[in-house]
Amino acid sequence: MHSRRTFVKSAALFSAGVLLSPELLASSKKGIGLQLYTVRDAMQQDPAGTLARVAKLGYTCMEGATYTGNQKFYGMEPAAFAKVLKQNGLKMPSSHYLLGEQENNGQPTQGTILHGWDKAVDDAAQVGIKYMVCAWLTESERGSLDHYKLLAERLNKAGERCKKAGIQMAYHNHDFEFAAQNGQLPYDVLLKETDKNLVQMELDLYWATKAGHDPVELFKQNPGRFPLWHVKDMDKTPQQNFTEVGNGSIDFKRIFAQAKLAGLKHFFVEQDQTPGSPFDSIQQSITHIKRNLI
Repeated sequence: MHSRRTFVKSAALFSAGVLLSPELLASSKKGIGLQLYTVRDAMQQDPAGTLARVAKLGYTCMEGATYTGNQKFYGMEPAAFAKVLKQNGLKMPSSHYLLGEQENNGQPTQGTILHGWDKAVDDAAQVGIKYMVCAWLTESERGSLDHYKLLAERLNKAGERCKKAGIQMAYHNHDFEFAAQNGQLPYDVLLKETDKNLVQMELDLYWATKAGHDPVELFKQNPGRFPLWHVKDMDKTPQQNFTEVGNGSIDFKRIFAQAKLAGLKHFFVEQDQTPGSPFDSIQQSITHIKRNLI
């Protein structure tokens, strides 16, 4: 009888989803993350209050979206910002940065990969950031395949500086990296030309899917290369707009089942645009994740 109860219990756990793997459970214990771009307006107006509010919703890991290069995280010095995080029981293991190739009013943009990177790394270390992520390329920063090869060189160099501080460099995709040029994908160029020990990948599940690429296949082709994910859903309209996690067409259970293969360490909910209050949307997303994915 005891063995039957054990079997039934095990079967029930398995039927709840292959997501109950030790690897995924270990990852989930690090907390459910939020990319702060989702609440960017609130962070600009009241960063301390916003962090307190998202913490109450159950998010424990933040990914930064704003660093100005003059020792400022959302208007705060690194030590002050780290203190606010700690007061709310939060950690910020990852943060986004710009390349900095495009100038701002004729001046280099500081706090970017190409300008003021040493200071940016030192400030990141003070906050406790473990991943510094190249977040976005302007149209002029994309260019030809040769330009992407140059980007890979720059990412490797930035990654060497990060490594000295105990930080990992990473690259975050959109969909333009999957637009073929002469039969090659810029994303494949970045994967090939960057040193995997210096540059890892943050896979945006929405953008990769929208570009027609299966995240699981990317994991199979490049195992262990994707320690960070952006978890955002795609609605079922022809426009394929952003929507709350669980409301759309992306099969997150199938993707999360391959967490070990991907090398997942942290995932962050992100919703670039919300139909109403972003706090309502991130509440819906975290509720779905807790009930269905971890």
